[in-house]
Amino acid sequence: MSDFALPQMRRLKLSPTLSFYIARQFCGWFFGLYVSLAFIIFLVSIIDLVDRLSTQEKTPLSIVIEMALYRLPFFAQEILPFTILGAGMFTFWKLTRTNELVVARAAGISAWQFLLPAVSVSLIIGVLAVGVLNPISAVMLKQYDALEARYIKNRVSELSVSQSGLWLRQPEKGGQTVIHAQRAAQTGMTLQDVTFYVFKGEDDFVRRIDAKSAQLLEGQWLVRDAHVSVPGVPTTSEPELTLPTTLTSEKILDSFSPPETISFWNLPGFIRLLERAGFRATRHLLQFHKLLSLPMLFTAMVLLSASFSLRPQRRGKVGVILLTGVVIAFMLYFLTNFVFALGLSGKIPVLLAAWSPAGISLMIGATMLLHLEDG
Repeated sequence: MSDFALPQMRRLKLSPTLSFYIARQFCGWFFGLYVSLAFIIFLVSIIDLVDRLSTQEKTPLSIVIEMALYRLPFFAQEILPFTILGAGMFTFWKLTRTNELVVARAAGISAWQFLLPAVSVSLIIGVLAVGVLNPISAVMLKQYDALEARYIKNRVSELSVSQSGLWLRQPEKGGQTVIHAQRAAQTGMTLQDVTFYVFKGEDDFVRRIDAKSAQLLEGQWLVRDAHVSVPGVPTTSEPELTLPTTLTSEKILDSFSPPETISFWNLPGFIRLLERAGFRATRHLLQFHKLLSLPMLFTAMVLLSASFSLRPQRRGKVGVILLTGVVIAFMLYFLTNFVFALGLSGKIPVLLAAWSPAGISLMIGATMLLHLEDG
């Protein structure tokens, strides 16, 4: 009697046709949700700006629309993880409902294989978000901040950091003082190698003060080793003098360019510039690594969406499954903000704060898929 062996089912490779079909379905849901959410955000932004500008006199509607458009790319970048999560859930739910994925799995194609097209698309979106959308968002958000400062806050930025050091503008009654320093001390608000340019009115130069250091105290600058130059008068030296000021350390730090207004490509140079000037660059470093982690986060969103949408409908109501996925997504969102706050406060390392949301999401999604596929 000859030996008889049962045929073994082999894992089939995902065909290019099926891969393209799944990717097309995912892209369709993604762009549909993305445009819809962006349009809703644009309308809400206009309403918010109209309310904020209602106290200002004669602000034209064109300015409101312009400000809303400038802010739109930033919000469009922020909603990307949720859009990818929603696109994945609707894509896999539809393919499961029509039994297309059931047939594919019966043919020997694993869940990991038919997830590959959606994961690939999410990685491409992540790279484009970091390399293309973020620079556009940064430039336009900076324009929005300028308009906001002009029409809503009625103030201008008081701090500028450049290769030549840092510049401060100190408004005063009847004039202004422009302060230039080579660097600042890491602890406290002490400027080193500092120069004060005192003006009466807009550009009527009064005097110049060069000093070794200037420490910001409550309501005044304490200037040490100062040399005072007045036009037409010999330079005098003062071991110590005080200058009145309306600046505070909080006001100065708030005048830094927000990390969201700096392009991903320019962030490393700006971080080095801040550190060389003597300031902490925690917020900007966190933003840089947060952007770097976006492709991983988007991949995690696809895995999470699949783990909630690939379950057979007989195991529970589809609405409950989708609602559970949305709840988990918002929990991760608030967890992300909490971890970022810990990183900004120095409770945990910046790298851990920036990468842990994406890493934790990826591990949760992969674990749930393993349980679904092999459990």
